[in-house]
Parts: sequence; C-alpha cells; structure tokens
Amino acid sequence: MPKSGPGISRTLVRVLILLGLSVFINYIDRANLSIAAPLLKVELHLSASQLGILLSAFFWTYACMQITAGWLVDRFEVKWVLATGFFVWTVATAATGFVHTFATLMAVRVVLGIGESVAYPAYSKIFSAHFVERQRGVANSAIGAGQALGPALGMLFGGVLVARFGWRPFFIGLGLLSLIWLPPWLMWMPRSVVPAPDTKRGPKFSEIIRQRSSWGTCIGHFCTNYGLYFLLTWLPYYLVADRHFSLGRMSKVGGATFFLAGLSSIVCGRISDFWISSGASPTRVRKTFMVIGMISGGACYAGCAAAPDGLFVVLLLLAGVAHGPVTSNLNAITQTLAGPLASGRWMGMQNFIANLAGAVAPALTGYLVDRTGHFYWPFLITASVAFIGALQWILVIGAVEPVDWKTELRPISALN
Repeated sequence: MPKSGPGISRTLVRVLILLGLSVFINYIDRANLSIAAPLLKVELHLSASQLGILLSAFFWTYACMQITAGWLVDRFEVKWVLATGFFVWTVATAATGFVHTFATLMAVRVVLGIGESVAYPAYSKIFSAHFVERQRGVANSAIGAGQALGPALGMLFGGVLVARFGWRPFFIGLGLLSLIWLPPWLMWMPRSVVPAPDTKRGPKFSEIIRQRSSWGTCIGHFCTNYGLYFLLTWLPYYLVADRHFSLGRMSKVGGATFFLAGLSSIVCGRISDFWISSGASPTRVRKTFMVIGMISGGACYAGCAAAPDGLFVVLLLLAGVAHGPVTSNLNAITQTLAGPLASGRWMGMQNFIANLAGAVAPALTGYLVDRTGHFYWPFLITASVAFIGALQWILVIGAVEPVDWKTELRPISALN
C-alpha cells in the first residue's frame, strides 16, 4: 500500500483485494462476448448490426439500473447488495453457453447487466467512507487494474480457449469458476467494515443534480467509457476481420493493450497519491491526470484509424497506457465531491449516464461498419469523444473538494 497518507488496516486491504478481483471478473464477463464474436457471428448467422445490438444489450439494463443500484448501496448493507449482484451476473455468464438464438442471447446479456449494475456504486460507497483523499488514487487503481486485466487475460487466454474448445465451454466454465469468489467475500467482509450512514441526512438525487460538477463527472465518465467500450466490444472482431489477425495474435495484441492499461493505472494511482501527499491540491492532481489521459488516448485512436499494421499496434498499446491516468483518478474525483453521504447515489447517477456510452458505441460502430465496410469513422468518432472529454474536465468540473451537504441542503428561506 502507499506510503502517502495513513496506513490501511489489514481488513481493508483484504476487502480491497476482493474488490479488485470482483471487477476483474466483472470485466471478463462483460467483454467475453466480443472475444467469441468471430465464431458466434458465423454460428448464429448474425449481421454486423445484429452483433452490435448484442454487444450493446448488456448496457441497456446496466445503465438503467444504476440509479436504483446507487440507492440500494446507500440504503442497505453493501456486503449483501454486492454479493447478490455478483451471483446474478456469474450465473448469467454460465447460462450464455446454453443459448442458441439471437433472442435468448440478448435476454441473457440483459440479465448480466442487471447483476453487474451494483458494482461501481458499491465500490464508491466503500472508498468514500473508508479511504482518505491521499489513498483514493491507489484504491481506485486497484479497481482500474482489475477493469483492465479482466479483458487483458480474457482476450489472451479466452481467445486461445475459444479457438481450441469453442465458445460455449468458455462461457460455462468461466461463469461457474467465478462463483468461487463468493465464499471469501461473505466470510471476510464484516458488516462493521462499511457502516451504513443515516440516509435520511443524505442528499436526494435532485440535490445532487443541482451540482455543476455532478454533470461534469457524468459527461467526463461518458467520454471515457465510449473509448473503453469501443475497444471491449469491437476490438477482437476488428483485429480478426479487418486487420486479418489470427485468433492467437488477436489475443496477444488485445490482451497486451488492456494489460498495459492495468499497469498504467497502478503506477498513476501511486503517483497521484504521492503528489497530493506532497502538498498539491486534489483539484490540480486529479484534473491533470484526467486531461493528459484523455488527450493522449484521443490522439492514439485518431492515429489508429489509418495506420499500417506495425504502427497501429504501437498506437493501440499506447492507447492502453493512456487509459491508466483516467481509471485511477476519475472515480476518486466523484468520491471526494460526494462524500460518504452521497457517494452511492452520485455514482449511480454518474454511471447511468456514463454507461449509455456502452449502448451507443457498439451499436453505432456496427451500423457504420455495415454502411462503410471499414472502421475508419468509428476510430475517428472515438477520438473526438475523448477530446471533448478532456475539455469538459477543464471547463465543467469545479474544485475537487467535498460538497458541504449541510449547507447545500438548508432550506432556501434559511439562506435569505
């Protein structure tokens, strides 16, 4: 753990490890359909537009359930909320291996979205309540690393397993093995670790919406997620169908991209915490990392649009590196602004808007590929969204400091 800031207790270290593992599994499960896409598209006779709908179906319920999930983690014991969601999404993953039609596959992806919706509001609740500002870079980098390493190892080993055994055993085995996470979570996560606040004192969604920075975090998160979900859903298919990579080479290149994103997240989380510990303001530190990450990522996506294979791979790997500064600092900003009283609700609202990108990016990419026959415009659109995100972190987000909800929630008459 970082030397900056107070030490983290053994209990919280253990909880942090389990949370990192949970998001690792989370992102394998949401990205595994894209790994199997080249084979699944042929077996189920799907068009690129149908495949785009399937890849986005997860996000319909995942995004729509975010506000409810934020309320749940603020209202009930987070241990059981997260455990229930985890069980639902892993069972849905296993069930994917038994479907044979477009409709049933879409239904399973919708259920997967319901289960996974509780994850990030739960992470935000825990971090805002039990990690101080100087520790949140590292705490969130554990989540960022799991978010990147899930697709990394999923592509690296999943592509090999799918090529050798087929996509159905891959889904069934992955879902059933993931259930091993539940017993240690239920055993090691004591109820007293995350005490539920008096939610009656917390702000309502309407009060959170009034904060300009809440809209800034929502827009910024959307722009970040657009690029992430573009890669998660379409990168394997693109590498095989458009760049003519073998499944083995696709697995290595795609896996390396997300592996570098995870490594970058850990390094940037430590650097950001050290910088704050040295006396820099959270506003300066968090915004600097966000803007650098978004601009760098956008430049790499733009270059990927027309680069030859050798340069393309380099730019793709650099895009993975650029993702690290973002994942280690984005949610840390929200946790600081919202505080323990509002972190679940704020993150739920933010994740709702942010994950609309997961519904838009895959479907829009599939439509453009059907119309144009290539990925030139999808890469350029992804780059443009990243640049817009960089601008809003500068112009829309205010100071990164806790909102004084007691002052914000005073009646209007008391302010006159």
